[in-house]
Amino acid sequence: MASQLFLSDAVNRVAPSATIAVTTKAAELRAAGEDVIGLGAGEPDFDTPDHIKQAAIEAIQSGKTKYTPADGLPELKQAICAKFKRDNDLEYTPAQIHVAPGGKPVIYNALVSTLNEGDEVVIPAPYWVSYPEMVKLCGGTPVIVSCGPNAQYKLTPESLEAAITPKTKWLILNSPSNPTGAAYSGAELKALSEVLLRHPQVWILTDDMYEHLVYDGFEYKTIAQVAPGLYERTLTMNGVSKAYAMTGWRIGFAAGPEALIKTMRKVISQTTSNPSSISQHAAIAALNGSHDFLPARNDVFKQRRDMVVAELNKADGLTCGTPEGAFYVYPSCAGAIGKTAPSGKRIETDSDFASELLEQEKVAVVMGEAFGLSPAFRISYATSTEALTEAMARIQKFCASLK
Repeated sequence: MASQLFLSDAVNRVAPSATIAVTTKAAELRAAGEDVIGLGAGEPDFDTPDHIKQAAIEAIQSGKTKYTPADGLPELKQAICAKFKRDNDLEYTPAQIHVAPGGKPVIYNALVSTLNEGDEVVIPAPYWVSYPEMVKLCGGTPVIVSCGPNAQYKLTPESLEAAITPKTKWLILNSPSNPTGAAYSGAELKALSEVLLRHPQVWILTDDMYEHLVYDGFEYKTIAQVAPGLYERTLTMNGVSKAYAMTGWRIGFAAGPEALIKTMRKVISQTTSNPSSISQHAAIAALNGSHDFLPARNDVFKQRRDMVVAELNKADGLTCGTPEGAFYVYPSCAGAIGKTAPSGKRIETDSDFASELLEQEKVAVVMGEAFGLSPAFRISYATSTEALTEAMARIQKFCASLK
């Protein structure tokens, strides 16, 4: 007789990743022969640049395939320090650097190192699906602040001030944002910092993973850069996944106060241990090597963004703004709510919209409910222009069919 499995309270608090679920569903339908266009995956369709791949090959051939220090090779930490100085004018030492197998473990390691039961974490919505779930997994309480289209999907000083309590431990900022692509200007970050300087118990975790994916001359800034007074309580997280098209290599990193980094090192030493040694050598080549490939790729992303925004705004019931960065758009489908699909299903929520769109037109998007702000949905335009063009035609057809 099989024993009954009793799940932990921590796991029972957490929902599975909606973005991974949508991508998996699209792959299953495609494998079954359906002509599905998947717009759910948050990864570039470009390949990892050749000089980075070559560094990994050389690492394998030269036997650099052993364990490394738990939170990263010394030479990778040096490359990360150089990156922060070069790109953000921030000074860090290797002792202030944490490397993990992806951005998610970096965030989790920070939260599990610092959160106790009842501690609050302020998270602007729309948010990346994993932020509140990781907070809950670590015993904390997510405090969700709605940042709608009227605020350009960005946190304001007033809404931040209203969300902070004596229990607030962290603020999580993501710029440019997943899922909206919204990015904070230096002036906007400065205004937020003035609130944070009044609340010394609040630490800031800034997720800068899309730093290099900005358009229209947007000047990227990170909060510790514009507010030196927050340097000692800011964890600046980044990685090689998005800009360098290295999602599968799994390298994330962060810089912050040495005491926090030391505690995060203790966590990683008892959980995942070191990221792949080969991926670390590839990341050194990414950070230290040529970035000449970025402008041409960003030009393609910008062209796709502009096309997708224009075509979505032609669809009945949809409205879509133009984001500053990343490779997502977050159109509102408020105009479709209350209508009926050809299947007879009434569209009550953005989940209904996404489900009927997949069933009828075989286009997979992620419902806004997963990101904490409805009614909307997320589209990733990190796929071929041909696929995006066809997807936009199908979305317009679907919206026109709603009665």
